[in-house]
Amino acid sequence: MSALLLFALLQSQPAPAPCGAPEYRQFDFWIGDWVVHNPKGQQVGTNRIEKVEGGCGLQENWRSSTGGTGRSLNFYRPSARRWVQAWVGGGSTLVLEGEYDGQKMVLEGTGPSGTGSQALNRITWSRIEGGIVRQVWEQSSDGGKTWATAFDGRYSPRQPSPKSVVR
Repeated sequence: MSALLLFALLQSQPAPAPCGAPEYRQFDFWIGDWVVHNPKGQQVGTNRIEKVEGGCGLQENWRSSTGGTGRSLNFYRPSARRWVQAWVGGGSTLVLEGEYDGQKMVLEGTGPSGTGSQALNRITWSRIEGGIVRQVWEQSSDGGKTWATAFDGRYSPRQPSPKSVVR
């Protein structure tokens, strides 16, 4: 009879969340509705990053100030202990992999450069003062010996428009 009771108790326990491990939360600092500026303070776009699939991934929804768009799906792969980003936008795709080191997320992969040749890409996201996230995208055409900055963006939380504020 005790085996039957134990079986019944085990069956009534809720299953653990499929993506409940702390590693799945490492990139949560990027979640938000953002206005993105370059280092000169010019707005270069907006970006909305949201949890998807029960917190198992993050979806990026980019819109540049010139009207271009792009999306990425970001997820933690526990078997490799690495993060993956799959990007599609502007007529190109890019797949990156990497890790969170406790301070910043760094993902790398090979893809097309601005000139059409293949380049090594490295994108780093880090938190900086004032609730801002900095994203730096670097490219190397010599296997990582030298790097050139392709994008340097500062993500500030988007403020609601005065018309949408309930008083």
